[in-house]
Amino acid sequence: MKKSTDVSPEKQQGVEGILAVKNLTKKFGDKLVLDNISLSIEKGKTTVVIGPSGCGKTVLIKHLIALLRPTSGEVYFKGQRIDNLEEKDLNRLRVSYGFLFQGGALFDSLSVAENILFPIREHYKITKDSGLEELVKTKLAMVGLDGFQEYYPASLSGGQKKRVALARAIALNPEVILYDEPTTGLDPIRSDIINELIMKLQRNLGATTIVVTHDMTSSYKIADRIVMLYGGKIIADGDTDYIRNNPHPVVQQFINGRVGKNDLDAIYADDKLANSKLQLRTD
Repeated sequence: MKKSTDVSPEKQQGVEGILAVKNLTKKFGDKLVLDNISLSIEKGKTTVVIGPSGCGKTVLIKHLIALLRPTSGEVYFKGQRIDNLEEKDLNRLRVSYGFLFQGGALFDSLSVAENILFPIREHYKITKDSGLEELVKTKLAMVGLDGFQEYYPASLSGGQKKRVALARAIALNPEVILYDEPTTGLDPIRSDIINELIMKLQRNLGATTIVVTHDMTSSYKIADRIVMLYGGKIIADGDTDYIRNNPHPVVQQFINGRVGKNDLDAIYADDKLANSKLQLRTD
């Protein structure tokens, strides 16, 4: 018979997955963004969150690291509820996370090396600099940019900035890596470099990966699981084949990039107005 000590903390708390949200609702004023969502994230896997702009994808992952607090509901990390923690306790917990922001969010006044060292200096008291140079070298090598230590963000391309930001995100060897629109603004080749890095880091670090994106080429390549948000709710959740073949019309419209009837009517409404004016002139 299994002892209680053999049961994971998540299961002891009744929460499955390394990360979980239970009945999560988020409002900004009167605007409902997330509507009673429950979701668990499997350890060591890549979960991709898709959906149209403004559907709450980024809001959701910011709750996973408690950068936002729920209007109601609960957020868990490794079985521990975190949405009700004080900031000092969250700071200790956040060393387990890496976050790649949509724009990279590098500090322009700091060199590449200094950007990567920033989270280390923020979370730990550094008494000796020995080993830090090697750490930076290792992290940059992992994203294919060793040799860029003394560069500044202004001299980097968009793709290079994303990769430096990713090196910074993994500086603390996180258990969880969160990516917010990692391929936005990149050409297809640079986007695929980011895809390869996401898969490499998940494999080499064993990290649990959550990616927010509207890039379906990227989603199909990197995902173990795809979750689609729409109208503040999860409307589809499964592997890539399940999403590709999901009969929900909103899912099919999104994954195939087709404009909806309401949008078409709005776009071409002025044609009717123009025809009406033309008719008035010819009468």
